[in-house]
Amino acid sequence: MNDLRLSVYAHEDPGRVALIMGRSGVSLTFAELDRRSMQLAQALEAAGMRPGDHVALISDNHHRVYDVVWAALRSGLYYTPVNWHLSPAEAAYVVDNCGARALIVSAAVADLAEALASDTPSVEVRLMFDGTRPGYTSYEAFVAGRPALPLAHEEEGQWMFYSSGTTGRPKGIMRPLSHEPFGAAGFGEQLLGGEYGFDRDTVYLSPAPLYHAAPGVWSTMVMRFGGTSVVLESFDPELALACIERYRVTHAQFVPTMFIRLLRLPEEVRRRYDLSSLRRVIHAAAPCPVHVKEQMLAWWGPVIYEYYAASEGGYVSIGPEEWLAHRGSVGNITGRGMHIVDDAGRECEVGEDGTIYAEAPPFEYHRDSARTAEAWNANGWMTVGDVGHVDAEGYLFLTDRKTNMIISGGVNIYPRETEDVLLRHNAVADAAVIGVPNEEMGEEVKAVVQLLEPSAASPALADELVGFCRDRLAHFKCPRSVDFVDELPRLPTGKLLKRVLKDQYWKGRSTKI
Repeated sequence: MNDLRLSVYAHEDPGRVALIMGRSGVSLTFAELDRRSMQLAQALEAAGMRPGDHVALISDNHHRVYDVVWAALRSGLYYTPVNWHLSPAEAAYVVDNCGARALIVSAAVADLAEALASDTPSVEVRLMFDGTRPGYTSYEAFVAGRPALPLAHEEEGQWMFYSSGTTGRPKGIMRPLSHEPFGAAGFGEQLLGGEYGFDRDTVYLSPAPLYHAAPGVWSTMVMRFGGTSVVLESFDPELALACIERYRVTHAQFVPTMFIRLLRLPEEVRRRYDLSSLRRVIHAAAPCPVHVKEQMLAWWGPVIYEYYAASEGGYVSIGPEEWLAHRGSVGNITGRGMHIVDDAGRECEVGEDGTIYAEAPPFEYHRDSARTAEAWNANGWMTVGDVGHVDAEGYLFLTDRKTNMIISGGVNIYPRETEDVLLRHNAVADAAVIGVPNEEMGEEVKAVVQLLEPSAASPALADELVGFCRDRLAHFKCPRSVDFVDELPRLPTGKLLKRVLKDQYWKGRSTKI
């Protein structure tokens, strides 16, 4: 695994399939992807791009995404994927903040691309594939005629992701370039090969948006092993099952909301597809309710693995048998360089909730020294603000994110536990629990619920849901009121935008606590 260059596979087995788009069936061989990424790398270098420069991409899940990814990774460039669900101002902030000299977009996001153009003055090269708009050059014309040859000097580029902005403006997570030759194996490849058994025979299903860290990085790393990535243009639960059967998928990665949608398929649909090729199904990104994971294990068998990590650093994982013995845990932190710390900086006792810190590689939040400093403590450990505790054996259980905590009458309430209970109710499709203003208590607990049948919303059902929680939880953790919405504001990655919900209830107030 010393040489993971795309060109090696393109030379050894040029017709081998690197990528399949799940809905359209469009596929790319290693030779095609190698040629296309070399042409883009040549074109970007001719336009003045040099190692350490930034290229940003705004696109739906499209096969051209991998031209851009591989061109950046073989040119020593920073590559920043931008969430195309952002508003023009939000997307422009990311593009401008990362210092992108090149911005590449798909025609599917043309309106967004055109709207943000005036707010991204540092961009020198603007390209659009599958179409053009004012201010953008045709991607196809830009690369046409460029030689399909490696640059004179190829070195490893670097992903630069932005946090999803669930609690404020996104933060760019910047790490130094390694300056290793293109094809050098890193920690990610070692992890996937060693822990999850990725190899040349891997067929990996990626059902989530490619602007998110895990789908983008993991689907690309599969190609580094010489395997095939099957990418869904958008998540559809039955299409996911069909692709597993059709392409004999061996590995896949989901988020818990996708599990919930899979479980809600009719029984006859769930039984229709042969899933016996699956060896490893990995989930992450958001806490998975225990009852959801139990149902998935009962359906798919002991192939479901979980990890807890942040783009900033820290990693712990757990396999299916281990999880069944420690239900709800995300893994054992013993020897993983992770710590549970109280507000005084003391490591917590067994069972005591505290902030989760990790001994992480150096990084900085791009152009934000204050938030960079806040992420690190005096011991040189890093946190993203998640809260949890360990049991006597060292197994980590997530409680919630500190920024989601509700403080009611001086009592700290972590809403995830209440949300998990609400999701057990047979009328509930999705649920969020937040703190809303209360003159006496400071905050009170409110549930915002999306129903399977929106027409079922009623005061009686709201009372029923409150009672459902009170039968299962301490009363101070339960909602005092329930509001119904057609749809909760979730990113396609499964992350809930609680700040969007809270803004509706805290309008006109100087604080949101």
